[in-house]
Amino acid sequence: MVISDFFKRAIKAWLLLSFVVHTCQAQVPRPADVFGFEPGADYKIAGWKQLLDYYTRLDKASERVKMVEIGKSVQGRSLLLLFVSSEENLKQLDLWRTISEKLSRAKIGEPEARQLAARGKAIVWVDAGLHASEKAPAQMASELAYKLVTLETPEVKKIRDEVVTLLMPVMNPDGLDIVADWYRAQLGTPYETTNPPWLYHVYAGHDNNRDWFMNNLPETRAVNRVLYHQWYPQIVYNHHQSAPSWTRIFLPPFASPLNPNIHPGITTAVNLLGSAMANRLALKKMPGVISQFTYDMWWNGGMRSVPYFHNQIGLLTEVAHPSPTPKTYPKDSLPSVIGSSVTMPTNGTDVFYPYPWKGGVSHFRDAVDYTLETSFAVLQMASLQREQYLYNIYRMGRDAIETRDSLFAYVIPASQWDNGEAINLVNILRMGGVEVQQALSGFKAGETSYPAGSFVICAAQAFRPYVVDLLERQLYPDRRLYKDGPPLRPYDLTGWTLPLQMGVKVDRVASEFSVNVKEVGEMAVPAPGKTVQGAKFGYLLSPKGNGTFKVINEFLKEGIRVERAAAGFSEGDHQYPAGSFIIRSKAGIYDRLKQAAVKTGLDFIPLNLKPSVGLKEINPVRVAIYKSWVANMDEGWTRWLLENYSFNLDTLHDQDLIKKDLSGYHAIIIPDQSASSILNGYRKGAMPEMYTGGIGKNGVAALEKYISRGGRLVTLDGASDFAIQQFDLPLKNVVAGVPREKFYIPGSLIRMRINQKSGFTWGMQEEVSASFNNSRAFELKQGVSDGQGSSEVVASYAPDSLLMSGWALGDRIIAGKPSVVNIKKGKGDIYLFAFSPQFRGQSHATYKLLFNALIN
Repeated sequence: MVISDFFKRAIKAWLLLSFVVHTCQAQVPRPADVFGFEPGADYKIAGWKQLLDYYTRLDKASERVKMVEIGKSVQGRSLLLLFVSSEENLKQLDLWRTISEKLSRAKIGEPEARQLAARGKAIVWVDAGLHASEKAPAQMASELAYKLVTLETPEVKKIRDEVVTLLMPVMNPDGLDIVADWYRAQLGTPYETTNPPWLYHVYAGHDNNRDWFMNNLPETRAVNRVLYHQWYPQIVYNHHQSAPSWTRIFLPPFASPLNPNIHPGITTAVNLLGSAMANRLALKKMPGVISQFTYDMWWNGGMRSVPYFHNQIGLLTEVAHPSPTPKTYPKDSLPSVIGSSVTMPTNGTDVFYPYPWKGGVSHFRDAVDYTLETSFAVLQMASLQREQYLYNIYRMGRDAIETRDSLFAYVIPASQWDNGEAINLVNILRMGGVEVQQALSGFKAGETSYPAGSFVICAAQAFRPYVVDLLERQLYPDRRLYKDGPPLRPYDLTGWTLPLQMGVKVDRVASEFSVNVKEVGEMAVPAPGKTVQGAKFGYLLSPKGNGTFKVINEFLKEGIRVERAAAGFSEGDHQYPAGSFIIRSKAGIYDRLKQAAVKTGLDFIPLNLKPSVGLKEINPVRVAIYKSWVANMDEGWTRWLLENYSFNLDTLHDQDLIKKDLSGYHAIIIPDQSASSILNGYRKGAMPEMYTGGIGKNGVAALEKYISRGGRLVTLDGASDFAIQQFDLPLKNVVAGVPREKFYIPGSLIRMRINQKSGFTWGMQEEVSASFNNSRAFELKQGVSDGQGSSEVVASYAPDSLLMSGWALGDRIIAGKPSVVNIKKGKGDIYLFAFSPQFRGQSHATYKLLFNALIN
């Protein structure tokens, strides 16, 4: 049969095209080509440099991937984001981004939304490596990228055509190197499967997944800029690796309770995608998939949970086996149930654990395989339901905008106890994509008049669920194992209301009002502070602002003389509070103060007369933080806070306490940690010997000597138990040993009253919230009372109405009890907190209780 010239040319062109495609794809590097081993190989882990090398080569080799840097980590490593899609889609990225933004913000009409949803591409975020000790997802991401770029299966081709995948392959590159270096160093030793004795995020450790509404960390800010200001993905998939023992992977549906601010369209979509993942694994004969266990949908602050409040489908999976070292689970040791208080049988009779894993040898590669399949399950669903996901995010945004209830707007008055914290609150909302306006003139809302400069947050916006959830009080349901029985532990916090934590007044306005406003841009900035040249005596800086302490520390480092007023005083018609900072006039000082006023918004008030009260000169403060080899997140947050406020800071490990001269420290801080862990640390044999042993008796003796000679020891939350026990203090923790059925406050905001007569409370409001996280309450022992000179109650929990936000069982036990106490010992003193005043960098309203303990 003769083939026409037309068909001959067509066949030749097809063969040529096939050859070109094959050649191009052959040039795309596989991860193993760069690493020297397959992702997930036993005893192998690729570090950051290897991964960076791979993604750089992949980016150069394929037109189906585009790599960008979205920021820098704490230690300066690049935060990389890969866009993976078809060649044609990557040529029109700005178009897909614009469509996604318009649908997410939901300010368009229904017809346009339908048209955009039909035209647009699904935007799916997938990340890995946030918790660096959960090692497999960061290894898996390289293979996921490779397969998305190179596979020509109908499933993957459709994913490339219909989806723009935003793949962040390593969210914590600093931590990846920390854990990879540690694993390699311990390989072949008894400590092969241990984690490093230091935080794998230098400030937050595991809490880098607890920062997603506060945005304290540069990594968080970089990602949130992509999620809530640029790309607005419909699906956010956050990979983790802490599956329950004897399972292979946890995936949605999540456990109860459900936060009522989340749109039901999100909850059901999460359940649907979880079922799609489970179904794919079941059909591939991959057992051990468990759901509706431990992880709930109540708390707002995680990487996968903050998206819920932005109408985005947040997914979290927890795969098993985080170590490259294999482990055998003897099949005859299979437990009958998974879990403790809430259990699931392992015989296949539970609908949320229908295909149990029976044990055997577990490999690192297993985790790679499971997370690859769940990633493809999510991407496949996005490709099949692309138009629906795009329209649904619009529909949920419109529902938020069109909600008609007793909320029209929130107003943050321009005049606050601490104006800087009002700006901070606005910026937290802005970093989360919330629309905020600032009044250009005075206005009236309801029965209240507000000055120009006040901030207005309208409820009618797509991210209304996020606004309401951060600004309103939480009321966590009373959940027990059985009636009046032990409480069921929440996944994380039960209350986090930001105005309470930050000490900012926010008014809820029900009725509509008019106001002349301007949009707050990327970030709100404070109006320049006021100061007047020519003060005869000096300048006063109020102790009310947290930002005051940063400025004062910077002044002290520059050699500027600073004093504090020992009591309140007046000049003319003006009253000034105790603890006010005074900077005396001298040549050049006005220019430096004006510079600080413009930068910070703080007012430097001119004084013509010397105050009629005593002035105490403040010396440059040198502070040390105890850093246990049992890596401690509270230590990291404490260090983060004090560095951010320009304190002169040192770190003390166990042997430093014994060998160093401690006399040069104004204060030594022991962050929240159990008394036993501080004293004993790791037991011998659990870690390399240099990291075992804790403070020990010699460390206790060194601290006691330091205190007796005039030093100050500051203990936070659990560390206060250590101080009480080791230094025989006339104090006890009244909740020690109380059963959980009778007392349980697992992460709530508790009302606290401040002793306004104490020098440790200068600048504090009379009432603030304490972040109570299974924390403490004190009681002075019989025969010891406040005001005897040997002890001072600085703050106490309120006598009634303690719960401000969250959940509290049996809070009457702590009602009226001291929460901050200072006890004299020798020439020094011990300053004890029953809670953490700097908890996760969230509780701004109690920062000054710590600052005053250091600058006093």
